[in-house]
Amino acid sequence: MTGLFITVEGGDGSGKTTQVNMLAEYLRASGREVVATREPGGTGLGREIRKLILHGEDMCPKAEALLYAADRAHHIATVVRPALARGAVVLADRYLDSSVAYQGVARDLGLKEVRDLSLWATDGLMPSLTLLLDVPVSVGAGRVGGTQDRIEAAGTAFHQAVRDEYLKLANEDPQRWCVIDAKGSVDDVAVQVRAAVRPFLEL
Repeated sequence: MTGLFITVEGGDGSGKTTQVNMLAEYLRASGREVVATREPGGTGLGREIRKLILHGEDMCPKAEALLYAADRAHHIATVVRPALARGAVVLADRYLDSSVAYQGVARDLGLKEVRDLSLWATDGLMPSLTLLLDVPVSVGAGRVGGTQDRIEAAGTAFHQAVRDEYLKLANEDPQRWCVIDAKGSVDDVAVQVRAAVRPFLEL
């Protein structure tokens, strides 16, 4: 049985972590090995990098992008590729499309430059399916609430640029991307997610 790499993207407050966990439970119940992970923070090194990015001192956009790439390189080499080689389903809460949208576009570092950096860091590994959990920026901000990390606190214009880029990426590559309307209840979104994933599974 070959492995399957699925990534889940979306703005802050779109429900990615919840849906990754629910999908993992659903797939494990069908007998599949599932590795549910996230970027940044899917490894011990990644958790330290996550602290620096989200809760450390302010940093220049290039430093931020390079830290994400460092996390991604280690994560793919030590977690994702070995799991895929075993035939597992890997569910990743964010992947290189996050860097393209957040650093390449919203931080204005250049879409091509940031994508090329991630492709170099991962030796070109791309997911079979990317689920975009799409919600208006105001909805996502309302869900986040409370204390915000560096990225969540970046402002409405920043997060709107992220959403716009995600939708553009999905429109340009409909074979890989599936846009999920994530405004509804957790269960309603989960139904959409399972429907999108089902054709990719050998169940």
